[in-house]
Amino acid sequence: MVCVPRFFQRFVFVLSLAIFAALGLGFLFGEFGWFGVHAGGQQDGAYRQMAIFRQVLSKIQTDYVTDPNINDVTTGALHGLLESLDADSSYLTASEYKVYKQRPATGAAQVGITVSKRFGYAMVVSVLPGSAAEKEHLADGDVIESIGEQSTRELSLPVIRMLLEGKPGTTVTLSVVHPTKSDPDKLTLTRSIAATPALGEQQYEGATILYLKPGALTASRVDEIAARLKAAGKDRKVLLDLRDSAGGDPQDGLRLANFFVKQGTLATLEGQKFPRQSFTADPATFITAAPLAVLVNRGTFGAAELTAAAIEGLKRGDVVGERTFGQGTVQKTIELPDGAALLLTVAKYEGPDGKKIPDEAVLPNVVVGPTVEEEEEETPQPKGDQPLLKALELLKAKNTGIST
Repeated sequence: MVCVPRFFQRFVFVLSLAIFAALGLGFLFGEFGWFGVHAGGQQDGAYRQMAIFRQVLSKIQTDYVTDPNINDVTTGALHGLLESLDADSSYLTASEYKVYKQRPATGAAQVGITVSKRFGYAMVVSVLPGSAAEKEHLADGDVIESIGEQSTRELSLPVIRMLLEGKPGTTVTLSVVHPTKSDPDKLTLTRSIAATPALGEQQYEGATILYLKPGALTASRVDEIAARLKAAGKDRKVLLDLRDSAGGDPQDGLRLANFFVKQGTLATLEGQKFPRQSFTADPATFITAAPLAVLVNRGTFGAAELTAAAIEGLKRGDVVGERTFGQGTVQKTIELPDGAALLLTVAKYEGPDGKKIPDEAVLPNVVVGPTVEEEEEETPQPKGDQPLLKALELLKAKNTGIST
């Protein structure tokens, strides 16, 4: 008999629940509610939907095995409703929203991970070098089952992120499932205020290729890259390593792309009621037309994905590595009368090719890295940094002086 890893069993279970929820919501909304009615009948559809919801609550109250806490039931339903839309849409109770508003904008101690949600649970997107998380060997793709005694499946993404933060020197206990292990590990991490790693810089091929690894794309870090590019000269080939680059403002990701693109639409942003915005390259921001390659992986998240999508979509250079995470949304905070709040996604970024980054991520035009099947089977991979070597090979074959 084949032994199925417990993580895979959990994955199938969670995925099955997600499919069931999607089908159920699709049936209810499509048959009776907002999405299934025609002009003139939208209010009727909404009232029918609310009537169904009220009937379900009534049955839970009268027929469930024990007398339930209806406040907990409705709060859980609201959490599920928002998270069925996307990972970034969240419902915060009044108490959660109060803490959310009071949290410090900067300066909170961290354990060194960027997290999002996938398949209902918190997932590690990237790990900060030198952090407590790196010392405990956390990696992108790891699933955080619980924080303390709380399952991350029952927590919204903003709450998960707040629980990981705290005062310097305090600890947090995580239950972590690694893709290659069947049982979770219990880890206790100490929060600290970690210094941002310096800009990685190296010369290859007799200093004809400038390698830059920015890490987080903060405004100051993008300014550093601009200074390096200007000092390097217009003919120096560039290898931009955006692997495990998480966070940053979307505008900084677009500004970084603009250093290499003189004209064209870098990205667009739109939603159902969000005015469409196009972000066009500014010739005054352009720096170099030299050959370019960009490295990405599953930890490439947010602003860095906008950079990679613009470079690939405009055919400005090769994007090498693995499919990125898929993050690029705008949220609107909607306060509710009882003190609770919705963090609702109202717009998504698209690359120049029209693909929505949160839905399709960025798929490199040169894919290098293990497949999902190889990871599950723990297939041995070639030694060395294969994506880096491939990017260098591509750049070596190109002549300088190309035009955008």
